[in-house]
Amino acid sequence: MIPTRRRGQKAAGIALLTTAFLIALPAVALADDLAPAGVSDETQFILNTFAFLIWGALVMWMCAGFTMLESGAVRTKNASMICLKNIGVYSIAGLAFYFIGYNLMYVDVDQVIGSFKFLYSTSDAEIALLDGAAQAAEQEIALLDVPGATAALADTIGNGYAVMSDWFFQMVFVATAASIVSGAIAERIKMWAFFAFTAILTAFIYPIVGAWHWGQGWLYEEGFVDFAGSTIVHSTGGWAALAGLLIIGPRLGKFRKDGSVKSTPPSNVLVVTLGVLILWLGWFGFNGGSQLALGSAADAVAMSNVLVNTNLAAAAGVVAALAVSGPIFGRMDLFAGLNGAIAGLVSITAAPYITEHWWAVIIGAIGGVLCTLAIRGLEKIKIDDVVGAIPAHLVCGIWGTLAASIAGGARFHIQLLGVVSVGAFVFVASLIAWKLLDLAMGLRVSAEAERLGQDTAELGIETYPEFVLMPEEFGDED
Repeated sequence: MIPTRRRGQKAAGIALLTTAFLIALPAVALADDLAPAGVSDETQFILNTFAFLIWGALVMWMCAGFTMLESGAVRTKNASMICLKNIGVYSIAGLAFYFIGYNLMYVDVDQVIGSFKFLYSTSDAEIALLDGAAQAAEQEIALLDVPGATAALADTIGNGYAVMSDWFFQMVFVATAASIVSGAIAERIKMWAFFAFTAILTAFIYPIVGAWHWGQGWLYEEGFVDFAGSTIVHSTGGWAALAGLLIIGPRLGKFRKDGSVKSTPPSNVLVVTLGVLILWLGWFGFNGGSQLALGSAADAVAMSNVLVNTNLAAAAGVVAALAVSGPIFGRMDLFAGLNGAIAGLVSITAAPYITEHWWAVIIGAIGGVLCTLAIRGLEKIKIDDVVGAIPAHLVCGIWGTLAASIAGGARFHIQLLGVVSVGAFVFVASLIAWKLLDLAMGLRVSAEAERLGQDTAELGIETYPEFVLMPEEFGDED
């Protein structure tokens, strides 16, 4: 006879073994059937669409990061204008990309440019599917019992993702490119002139270079590699900003007559830092979502690698920028460290899928160093970039694109071809656009408005207003 305690242990052991066996059965079955492992076409469609929408929303949140970074970097008298410009940029970019930009970039691309057709919309198959679903609900029947619903469902699923989910994900990228310009030329550009350039950039300039690669145009056929846009997004924004800076010139008093540079530190370090952290977070959607699929185990692994490399590069950019800021600026510079994070992120964006993760650290660290050197270099040649957009986005966009040939499997001469081609087109087109706008409406606010601040001069609102009692109001409890 088994003692009571031993009998209970034996029963528990048998139960545990039985439970383990039952849990293991699905795993054994899966191991025997690895070849077709995966999910159904409809499930892949749902996962891909969901990924586009969620990652796109995260990239959209980068607009908040840009707003905070820029509003904290400028003087307080211009912070409200920065807020208005950034929400305006996002709105104009979305409308421009809807009306014509997406079609130019992705529809019927003939090596160089896509279709000039206006508007973009849900596909016919998706509309038929929605109509069928509404009819099925009304008649209380199954969707597939509705005439034509089977074909509509098959065509919709066959696309791999909902049409407008892709449009949304691509649109937030063009808004990012436009946001880069905003910070560089802050504190002296007229609001409507800037908005006009934003419309040109997002409707025509950006979509054309995007068509060359992501629209499967001539750069794509050459084998150019730019996974998430070191060149297509960040260098494009940087070249457009550089052209604008050359036309509009530096802020009043930034460069003294004796050649020295007037220091203009951030007005709100806390806000700038939070802005950079929001951008860092949004970059996970920027790079991770550029996997463009989440319907298989391979996609999930690749996306995980992308996010990890993105994080490593940004961290390395911060540390490297701080390390070299002392010799370059004579002190450990917080602003350099914050820009180092952006530099690392931009640098890894061309090829964040690498599986040798230590390369992400090297690429990000070099980006942080290059960005810090470029900040000082721009001051030497008297180019006044308020937020360091050109060092972080243009310089590191070029570096990241070329670095893809080191660890990302790209060919150096093709990467260089892409950098030069995109740079030449965007810079010249932007220079022409800025000059025409200057002639037509003037780019720069008056000297009086610049000294007073755009918040008061153009908007009539202060970002940080003070409540002041007039003498006759003293003692008034209300």
